[in-house]
Amino acid sequence: MTIRPLRYYGDPVLRLACTPVSTFDDGVKRLVADLMETVALPGRAGLAAPQIGVPLRVFSYLVDERHGYVINPQIVELSAQQQDGDEGCLSIPELWFPLPRAQRAVVNGVDVRDAPVVIEGEGLMARCLQHEVDHLDGRVYLDRLAPDQRREAMRAIRSAQWF
Repeated sequence: MTIRPLRYYGDPVLRLACTPVSTFDDGVKRLVADLMETVALPGRAGLAAPQIGVPLRVFSYLVDERHGYVINPQIVELSAQQQDGDEGCLSIPELWFPLPRAQRAVVNGVDVRDAPVVIEGEGLMARCLQHEVDHLDGRVYLDRLAPDQRREAMRAIRSAQWF
């Protein structure tokens, strides 16, 4: 297992629609192990494979002591009830903006043995599931912001030291 370096906003891999995993080999097991170790650092809730430069449909999470991963996730249910709250992203450090998300989310996917898994959550876990699946579809949370907030975010990014 290895803690992998993060890719930041502007890196083209963050805009790719990721390829589904079709071969469940040692490479996928290493990727999952790296995602699990990398997300376990303090202050992290979720990490998608493109955020470490790998354009495959895999993400890991660590929310409220729930630590896991999903391969080939698909959101299958979102509640009509919304939650308010600020959202941030490891690939866009130090920026947080209010972004409504569904209060509850359900994701179907598989594990490293290609066995089905279902992850469901409310609140922060639901936000994490939606955020990470967006990454796998080539989206970042800034894409969902209102135009004025997006302009503010882009100004902040252009002046950030990491950009």
